[in-house]
Amino acid sequence: MRKAPPSDRPPPVRSGIRAGRWAGLLVLAGLLVVAVTASFAIGAQRIPPGEVFGALFAPDGSEHALIVRELRLPRTLLGVAVGGALGLAGALMQALTRNPLAEPGLLGVNGGAALAVVTVMSLVRTDEVMVYVWAALAGAAGAWVLVYLIGAHGRGGASPGRLVLAGAAINAVFTALTAGLMLMSPRTFNGFRFWQVGSLSGRDLGVFVKVLPFLLVGTVLALSLARALNALDLGEESAQALGVRPGRTRALGAVAVVVLCGSATAAVGPIAFLGLAVPFVVRAWVGPDQRWVLPYSLLLAPVLMLGADVVGRVVTPGELETGLVTAFLGAPIFMLMVRRGGMRKL
Repeated sequence: MRKAPPSDRPPPVRSGIRAGRWAGLLVLAGLLVVAVTASFAIGAQRIPPGEVFGALFAPDGSEHALIVRELRLPRTLLGVAVGGALGLAGALMQALTRNPLAEPGLLGVNGGAALAVVTVMSLVRTDEVMVYVWAALAGAAGAWVLVYLIGAHGRGGASPGRLVLAGAAINAVFTALTAGLMLMSPRTFNGFRFWQVGSLSGRDLGVFVKVLPFLLVGTVLALSLARALNALDLGEESAQALGVRPGRTRALGAVAVVVLCGSATAAVGPIAFLGLAVPFVVRAWVGPDQRWVLPYSLLLAPVLMLGADVVGRVVTPGELETGLVTAFLGAPIFMLMVRRGGMRKL
């Protein structure tokens, strides 16, 4: 009896998993739409969704139209772009270092960007956003290289634990230098103290327009490395057998991290939690496959970013900065995930 020829169609179980993951992306996209709508509608003045769309596409010069277009449009666009960048950068850093605790703040990247920005503030009197963007990129790149060199020094190379220790040490040094520069210059302190907290408020549309090209480049580069990161997780020899060059992958990943973190930090200041916990939650949801971890992180992080911003607007009579809300809400969630044993292999 002749055997039936093998089918080219994937097994039903694998097809079901793939369909479920695509459905998850659609769910996240829907949640992002809800978060964007809430960001436009909720604040010191509640604006009905119908008036929001009218103010965006057919402004009539009313007070609500002015609030939507001049105040809430820039912070909403920045929330989507910066949130996605930080979530993606965190997932990429954790994959490159094989360490679920890796994130821009812990590895000193945000600290390097902050030190560079405050140095420029103390030396140059300018409000030009691009000056701070380039400074933040240079500071983030310098911090990443320094952490890697220290973590890779000696036997064993750049292990995940050594990178975290090196990053914590470098971040502590950068934080101390940043505080010292601010204390020596009251003008710098006044300009930096609002930026340091991390906030979407007070930024105009020009900030978003100027950092958007950097964020797009970093996003495209990060997403293009998904397959190479999966191969790299099998080991360098296996990755090379699959046609992946480990050194090139790590270098391009480092460039993507620097561009994403540097431009995001320059735009809104350092934001805690997103780069650490979002990839952690995503891996518990979809597993370690970077082809899904990266896009899921790209969508989930801005949902949480905008949610934190909306909470900050209504939780107090004034307004609580976004960075404070993400840190306050994020730490308990992360500790809960750790207690439940959600730590998975990257």
